[in-house]
Amino acid sequence: MDYFALKNGVMHAEDLPLSVIAEAVGTPVYVYSRATLERHARVFKDALAHLPRTHIAFAIKANPNLAVLKVMSREGLGADVVSGGELARALAAGMPGHDIVFSGVGKTGTEMIQGLEAGIGQFNIESEEEGVELAAIAAARGQVAACALRVNPDVDARTHEKISTGKAENKFGVPIDRAAGIYARLNALPGMDLRGVAVHIGSQLQELEPLEDAFVKLGELIGELRSGGQVVSHADLGGGLGVPYKAGEVFPTPAEYGAMVGRVCQDWDVTLQFEPGRVICGNAGVLLTRVIRVKRSSNGAPFVVVDAAMNDLARPAMYGAWHDFDAVEPNGSRMVANVVGPICETGDTFAMGRDVDALEAGDLAVFRTAGAYGATMASSYNSRGFVCEVMVDGDKFAVVADRILPAAITAAERVPDWLE
Repeated sequence: MDYFALKNGVMHAEDLPLSVIAEAVGTPVYVYSRATLERHARVFKDALAHLPRTHIAFAIKANPNLAVLKVMSREGLGADVVSGGELARALAAGMPGHDIVFSGVGKTGTEMIQGLEAGIGQFNIESEEEGVELAAIAAARGQVAACALRVNPDVDARTHEKISTGKAENKFGVPIDRAAGIYARLNALPGMDLRGVAVHIGSQLQELEPLEDAFVKLGELIGELRSGGQVVSHADLGGGLGVPYKAGEVFPTPAEYGAMVGRVCQDWDVTLQFEPGRVICGNAGVLLTRVIRVKRSSNGAPFVVVDAAMNDLARPAMYGAWHDFDAVEPNGSRMVANVVGPICETGDTFAMGRDVDALEAGDLAVFRTAGAYGATMASSYNSRGFVCEVMVDGDKFAVVADRILPAAITAAERVPDWLE
């Protein structure tokens, strides 16, 4: 469910025609719906309301825009961050340090210090080596780092291989069969308060069974740790719930997920932590684009060349991902077309041989469900600028990220004197 819909033949974001946004700021532009973000955050919270102790940390990597994070903060969500930059964004959006979880396999010493200075609620440790380094840094500063040990349960998430994070061959977490020993050794170090365990097996999951398998293994580990005299007060269950990108796809609802968590984790006696991202912001955004031209082909479907490209929305080129593609003002006619961008690379495609609304040069269209892993993965490939982002609230909108033009990017570069 989202608040992007046709009204009087024109697609709106909430109560605002998308054509108004295009006229004001140009294209391509990401358009976020505040109402959709708020609705999804509340649905997720409601799905967990029956659990006694919970903490929800929005996965900033899904959409790090400060306005989006402000909406999450106002809804009472904390942040799951994976870099010092994301930590700074969370703090800038008003999220208190104690509501921030710092994940990721490659935290640097500088980032560890940033987290300690911010008083973050938890570091998710991904290796014994990382834990030793963090403990030493904290002890040298006269601090204690609150941590959870991320385990790798060797569970197949049944998702795209590039976003699977819980199999033995993936880089994340410590092997679950070695976790008890690592937990005990780390917890004996000065500067370390290892208080829990964490797991995250992947993104865009279409089934609950892999999650349940991982949680069952995590519960067994909690029992083993407690039997060995260790304290376990927190269990971070990560994120991963997927969203439908095309009509007919069926995904577990937050309510179904919450019911499964309650059944599997009811006897753990811990604070359960969650890191939703895509499930909250995925369909809360669209990428609005304009058709440059329709290029007729002598041996197949025409090419609809739009002004958005793989540098603006990388998922189709990177993952072969599907995004529904709809005209802003559909005329009722259809066409089979290849929707492509202007970048000088064959992989700059969005939809090949797809049945879409009939379009002509100058028409506006949207790539739907683009609120997660969209602008955050953008680049300046082909010396293109960075896309603009706006947020809609009812019948008004505001620019929440300026369009960065190629000239601004070039201005940050230098030619050394010895090349003059």
